[in-house]
Amino acid sequence: MNEVLNQLSRRFDTMYAASRRPSIPPEKLMRALLLQMLYSIRSQRLLIEESMLFRWFVGLNLDEEGWNTTTFTQIRDRLEADVAKEFLAQVVARAETKGLTSA
Repeated sequence: MNEVLNQLSRRFDTMYAASRRPSIPPEKLMRALLLQMLYSIRSQRLLIEESMLFRWFVGLNLDEEGWNTTTFTQIRDRLEADVAKEFLAQVVARAETKGLTSA
């Protein structure tokens, strides 16, 4: 996942070049959305509420303020669907080549 995020970082830069990067970096947002899928967390509100449990994975420090649900949703909506699909496809492809997936 980290390798894929590093590859997509340049693309994230170009997406936000006109303005500045959002308050939640796209890399952390993608990690959070991946957690939501892997753990079948049914809503983003629950994901944000449980973010303390997943701070280490997402990349938040323990002393950082938690995310605001509205901000999270707005930034997620700005993220291009193509990038999210590409991220997931690459992560799954790498997991498959390493034998980490099952039918």
